[in-house]
Amino acid sequence: MASPRPVVVLTALDDLTADHVITELHGRDVPVVRLDPGRPGDVTFSAHAGTGRTWHGPLSTPTRFLELGDARAVYHRRPSRYTAPGGLDGQDREFAAAQVRHGLGGLLAALPHCLYVNHPHRNSGAEYKPRQITTALRAGLEVPPTLITNDPGAARAFAKEHGPVVYKPLRSTEYRQGGELRTIWVRPVDAGEIGDGVAACPHLFQQVVGKTADVRIAAVGDELFATRITIDGDHLDWRWDYDRITYDPIDVPGPVRTGIRTYLHAFGLAFGAFDFALGRDGVWRFYECNPNGQWAFVDDHTTGAITAALADLLEKGTPA
Repeated sequence: MASPRPVVVLTALDDLTADHVITELHGRDVPVVRLDPGRPGDVTFSAHAGTGRTWHGPLSTPTRFLELGDARAVYHRRPSRYTAPGGLDGQDREFAAAQVRHGLGGLLAALPHCLYVNHPHRNSGAEYKPRQITTALRAGLEVPPTLITNDPGAARAFAKEHGPVVYKPLRSTEYRQGGELRTIWVRPVDAGEIGDGVAACPHLFQQVVGKTADVRIAAVGDELFATRITIDGDHLDWRWDYDRITYDPIDVPGPVRTGIRTYLHAFGLAFGAFDFALGRDGVWRFYECNPNGQWAFVDDHTTGAITAALADLLEKGTPA
């Protein structure tokens, strides 16, 4: 009898969210090969293609072995940034890192007969906020008035017309002050404080939603797991202080449910972490969808349900 085809989990070694799914798969006797392609020194492989066959051959880590053609599914969580092996510097290091990204990373994005949750190229395409907002509106979801601009005058006019408004970064990127890593949070802005620095790069401004709570929805295939997030206080961004948050399951209205499924289909995603504001008028307003967002921080029951749903999806995989 042939051995069961393994699930491949691509993530950093300290990813506790992935641990939930791996533990669930192990409990089902589903073999798992976990590796971090961003640490190329830990991976040895020889991939062959041609004469009618697509990629096959051995891949090994210090603790695991994978026949590339046997993977049933890939859970692309949060691997480290692709780097070069040690001992290189300057141009050689940059060259080697690019070869790792396009060689090993490209190979792991091209495994045959394989389900991806999600495919890294689809994740990348779904991370751009302008496209997220376009897709959400086309899917019938409500979006607060939003402006993306590098024109200080346009920003001030928007703030006056739609105030109160907030500023949001278009992407979470590493930012340091005095050598210390800083987080750029969502923050309120007034028209009078918007200066000419806006011209340095595009900025996203959005009307503040008068809300009663936030909602995080983990969408796994056709299943939705929604959590009402209530803050003890009036933080605009609930990620400021997790100790002041309570979590409660909440039902998703039919139109929002339909919009989320349309949104996922448009991007070709099997998973998405959606953020909504629950307005005081009862309207659910779309903020964003992180195609690879966190989900294991909510209540234990919902975390367990999301874990099981992801394990179901990965265990089913794609037939060889």
